[in-house]
Amino acid sequence: MTAKVSYGSVEVGTELPAQSFPVTRATLVQYAGASGDFNPIHWNEKFAREVGLPDVIAHGMFTMAEAVRVVTDWAGDPGAVVDYGVRFTKPVIVPNDDKGALIEVSGKVAAKLDDNLVRVDLVAMCDGKKVLGMSRAVVRLA
Repeated sequence: MTAKVSYGSVEVGTELPAQSFPVTRATLVQYAGASGDFNPIHWNEKFAREVGLPDVIAHGMFTMAEAVRVVTDWAGDPGAVVDYGVRFTKPVIVPNDDKGALIEVSGKVAAKLDDNLVRVDLVAMCDGKKVLGMSRAVVRLA
């Protein structure tokens, strides 16, 4: 696969379609099984509170993966992402209710680089708090 978006069709400031990603306790258990990360802070409320957290929190790598979906969906090819990094700033707290949490992600092209590369800066929010900082992806466009 190659990116569906052409380098010539984007400018600095081009906004990517924003997306929201629901996270429930069931989501965390599924992710734990897939990743092998069974740290009890991600599924055991009692344990999470005993170690000073307000409640169960989502895995940082899960949050990071959900955020980059905005980029991969926009580009049309996950393989177009050549670099991606974030700073974890706040945890995604996942209550034990029917709604869980909602990660809201937006992004925009922050720089056009050489060789059909662009840098996309992402903003990931949950409950009005920025949960990822310095969230940036470098993407090779068509």
